[in-house]
Amino acid sequence: MSEPTHENTEKPRSPAGERWVWLSGSALTLALLITLTLVAVVLGHGLSYFWPKTIEKIVLDDGSARLGQVSNRDVDPISGEPRVQYKIGNEDWYGHAFEWFDRSMIVETSIPRDAVLLERLSHGRFFGFLTEVRGGGTIDLGAVDPWDRLIEAQERVGELQKTVDDYEAEMHALNRRARKVGDQLAKLLYDRVPEDDPRVVRLREKRAALLGEIDAILEKSSAEEARIRQVATTFRDADGREGEIVVADIVRAVRPNAITFTEKCSVYASRFWELLSEEPRESNTAGGLFPALFGTIFMVFLMSIFCVPLGVVAAIYLHEYAKDGPLVRMVRIAVNNLAGVPSIVYGIFGLGFFVYMIGGRIDDLFFAHRLPEPTFGTGGVLWASLTLALLTVPVVIVSTEEGLAAIPGGIREGSLGIGATKFQTLTRILIPMASPGILTGFVLAMARAAGEVAPLMLLGVVKLAPSLPLDGEFPFVHFDRKFMHLGFHIYDVGFQSPDIEAVRPMVYVTTMLLLFVVATMSLTAIVVRNHMRRKYATGSF
Repeated sequence: MSEPTHENTEKPRSPAGERWVWLSGSALTLALLITLTLVAVVLGHGLSYFWPKTIEKIVLDDGSARLGQVSNRDVDPISGEPRVQYKIGNEDWYGHAFEWFDRSMIVETSIPRDAVLLERLSHGRFFGFLTEVRGGGTIDLGAVDPWDRLIEAQERVGELQKTVDDYEAEMHALNRRARKVGDQLAKLLYDRVPEDDPRVVRLREKRAALLGEIDAILEKSSAEEARIRQVATTFRDADGREGEIVVADIVRAVRPNAITFTEKCSVYASRFWELLSEEPRESNTAGGLFPALFGTIFMVFLMSIFCVPLGVVAAIYLHEYAKDGPLVRMVRIAVNNLAGVPSIVYGIFGLGFFVYMIGGRIDDLFFAHRLPEPTFGTGGVLWASLTLALLTVPVVIVSTEEGLAAIPGGIREGSLGIGATKFQTLTRILIPMASPGILTGFVLAMARAAGEVAPLMLLGVVKLAPSLPLDGEFPFVHFDRKFMHLGFHIYDVGFQSPDIEAVRPMVYVTTMLLLFVVATMSLTAIVVRNHMRRKYATGSF
């Protein structure tokens, strides 16, 4: 009789390390979800800021009324009743732009078609009803309907404003010439040239003539502005209170409740273009972000010019020429440690070394006649870019060395074996093949530099820069000028404004724009890197 057989009931064991693969995949998925959630929140709040929302009129239980747009809905933490937050605007009338109302307080809600939203140069947005438009003797308005008269008045005032803008451009050019003459005069006086010297006398007369022209143009511009400001409107709020608003102070007038979807899209595009092309207003809480956008891109570009060549040359020397020893190992340890140094430490170093030491010395040698007003001995875009180049150069060094190390040794030996010099091998074979690693370091350095704020606060970033570092004025690139930055703009608007409710949309908008800039520059570099990787692909890559 045969013995019974026992079937093997043990479960097959999973391959070694499979659980760690699943754990790594889960961590990656979680990281991607967090990143996508962040981007979705920023885009959702940022893009919705430009859409012309419906204006509601609410009547309260005390008989008063308000016009505004719904900003938030939640439950009162004390009473437990649902409540609604409205952006009522009219800050110069009410003293605040947002107000909470319990639902029990709201007796009636309506959507008036003739409700008007005004975006103004100052005092924020205004919600009201248009009652009258007056030309003030400056312009003749042919339209009868108040809204048509407002549109016509805005067009006519815009034409008149071009004359004022031409006056301002002319004054700016004369001011530039006057500053140049004044600088030449100050240099002569610093060199102890006598007061009665013909050169000094000629420069004084030329400067006085320029200032006289500026005063004459300023008088014309002031007279034209006074005429423009006679064109005014009368608006009333939901309670019937009336007030005057000058047409020249109105940036945009919209009736969201009376326009079609296509017209709302047009308003949306207009607001988005304003963000990209105009200067900020209302202490950076409204208007455009062009100076901050330009300053960020220009600083990153300038930083890259200093950072990438320096990092690549250092990596080539360490990997291809330096003999391995205690000194080289110490240098590599120092490079790796520098990548973890807090950015504010670099800012303090840049302030002491670049600004006070090098910039102060440049002022002593070339701009002594301007002292005690510093030229390069203060924060500027040049010193900020150099400091961020030092901050990011360790990343470029490490990634470039990794790219060089990934090249098979046989390629070097084959090049040298057919008679090529070491320099020819380096420039024609090794560097092109290591370019994916170099571009990886460039992407990482660029992304970090674009988001840094702490060192820039010590090295030239400002709340509002009147002039760009790059313009049409000789020498065209002005390394000594201060600049605006999107990251600092987020800090300034989000933490330095007294009314966080009013500036929160601008924080999201600026964050969205900064993410877009970083993503665009990084994706461009990644596309180039992938092209180079395919071109110089080997079995070891």
